[in-house]
Amino acid sequence: MDLGLRDRVYVVTGATRGLGNAAARELVADGAKVVLTGRDAERVAGAAAELGPNAHGVAVDNADPDAAALLIGAARERFGGFDGILVSVGGPPAGFVADNSDEQWQAAFESVFLGAVRLARAAAAELAAGGVIGFVLSGSVYEPIPGLTISNGLRPGLAGFAKSLSDELGPRGVRVVGLLPGRIDTDRVRELDALSADPEATRAAGAARIPLRRYGTPQEFGRTAAFLLSPAASYLTGVMVPVDGGARRGF
Repeated sequence: MDLGLRDRVYVVTGATRGLGNAAARELVADGAKVVLTGRDAERVAGAAAELGPNAHGVAVDNADPDAAALLIGAARERFGGFDGILVSVGGPPAGFVADNSDEQWQAAFESVFLGAVRLARAAAAELAAGGVIGFVLSGSVYEPIPGLTISNGLRPGLAGFAKSLSDELGPRGVRVVGLLPGRIDTDRVRELDALSADPEATRAAGAARIPLRRYGTPQEFGRTAAFLLSPAASYLTGVMVPVDGGARRGF
């Protein structure tokens, strides 16, 4: 199946590793051109070089108010267009209610929530019919994850913003989608498992709760993201798509 991605131009934030990187890889593999971001200039350059000439790296923090203009400008200057954005950002610090400081909440709000809102707002102003805005969120949109209180507080609000934005942009032919990763085998998930007394047992217990009985691979997440961002998904908007091996069984 041809997803129609050839020569389309996307911005993917937080793409030096993890889920953002997986999405950028699959987009490029299907013929798209990608401006990828991260906060560390060396890692950004390395990730872009690894993906080849159809990838261009820009070192910027999602929380930077100038990030949106910089990234959309880079897409147009480097590749001659701008067809969509996937907003991904590393997860905020783990912890329960009593563990997280005001400073951690504020920093996470600036990067996870407000940064995403700014990026989406700027993209919405630039995209024509057929454009798409995607958000990498979390299964915590529907059910809180123990020990991830900050993420549990911010991700559902961002999902609500995404759904509101889909209503506003739908008449213009611009789509808005969200991805809700479950236990995907990334560095972030391995780090979270390692917080337990027995990481292997934690992983085994996590896999046992998933109908497919395993963690997902970054490639599986990336392929789902590439499809949702592609013209092949042209009648999907306002949806939050679980990528979790069936862990969320409800509607």
